Amino acid sequence: MTSHNQQLFDESQKFIPGGVNSPVRAFRSVGGTPLFFQRGQGAHVWDADGKRYTDYVGSWGPMIVGHCHPEVVKAVQDAAAQGLGFGAPTASELEMAELLCKLLPSLEMVRLVSSGTEATMSAIRLARGFTGRSRIIKFEGCYHGHSDGLLVKAGSGALTFGQPSSSGVPAEIAALTTVLDYNDAAGLERAFAEMGKEIAAVIVEPVAGNMNLVAPKPEFLRALRKMCTEHGAVLIIDEVMTGFRVSLQGAHGHYGIKPDLVTLGKVMGGGLPAAAFGGRRDIMQYLAPLGPVYQAGTLSGNPVAVAAGIATLKLVQAKGFYENLAKLAGQLTEGLSASARQHGIPFCAQSIGGMFGLYFSKALPTSYAEVMGCDKDAFNRFFHAMLESGVYLAPSAFEAGFVSAAHTESDIAATVEKADKIFKSWK
Repeated sequence: MTSHNQQLFDESQKFIPGGVNSPVRAFRSVGGTPLFFQRGQGAHVWDADGKRYTDYVGSWGPMIVGHCHPEVVKAVQDAAAQGLGFGAPTASELEMAELLCKLLPSLEMVRLVSSGTEATMSAIRLARGFTGRSRIIKFEGCYHGHSDGLLVKAGSGALTFGQPSSSGVPAEIAALTTVLDYNDAAGLERAFAEMGKEIAAVIVEPVAGNMNLVAPKPEFLRALRKMCTEHGAVLIIDEVMTGFRVSLQGAHGHYGIKPDLVTLGKVMGGGLPAAAFGGRRDIMQYLAPLGPVYQAGTLSGNPVAVAAGIATLKLVQAKGFYENLAKLAGQLTEGLSASARQHGIPFCAQSIGGMFGLYFSKALPTSYAEVMGCDKDAFNRFFHAMLESGVYLAPSAFEAGFVSAAHTESDIAATVEKADKIFKSWK
């Protein structure tokens, strides 16, 4: 009998390209049929066949307090009862802006938008308008949304101008983006020595989460701030994934690096489409209607999305919230690593706050090249075995995972036990 997941996927492919509305959902990286989810509660989700899974994707990060938290649901219901949207200012927008600026001292002013892509695209336009320069530096393996100038891959050398990594991106636009190696402070310094007067901004994930999880080297973070300051470039810390996920002050607060602009999303929307960018007042005042840099959005500051975000941000301020989150993530990665060692499986794992990375490798990767050297086939086998046992991990060897406050130590222990059985069967 064909599963409901398969039936839905077959039908979806008739009307939706690839049957999905975001590529990684198609399971192309791991193979098999994608799951169609019906509902979620706490740390668990149920698919179209009614099977329950312990969820370590969490809608790719936003569900930090778990699915259907009653306070978040009530906030959404109350807001929806007042109106789904106005395309005009609301008091809730002000409340959200004040809350973001309070929690992240690097924000002096902030503008609300609807997606992480919109936030990063707008921050880059603002940096260009503020500096009067055109060149952007990004790092291989870091993802900043799907705007044209950021869908760029590196050329043959560290300073080679970027080439489009997506059809439809003009080479002329890609040529304004230089792609460097993540965690390579010396490479960054060489780039600024060669073209510092051209560089409008450097954009970076403070903890890379789109080539699996790669932690930043302290000297790399220091070089980012030093080079941007010395050459008058804008440092954009992309916290769409890490914001309020790594710590209450974001990853830049966790590591003590001060950005000029920050982009936010995911957690700040509580599961609904909400994002933001903000930072130094003198830069933000270049935005229309105050300045010459245009940015707009009909759904920006949508009252229902803002309500979900405010409710979530209030919950994460509870005493011990992040300590508990980090403890759970650590128990997961330590448990999985210990099990793999016991059974002689080349595997390692690490966590930062509520994020974690799993690697079928003997050592923790520190760059895109090292991530690419991990055993992707082993991950795919592990992914499907865990899925069969009721554990939902990201369907790609190149995505970070997430623990929520709704996970319990029992959930973690059960997950490790299931992985142990899988590793044992591989011997």
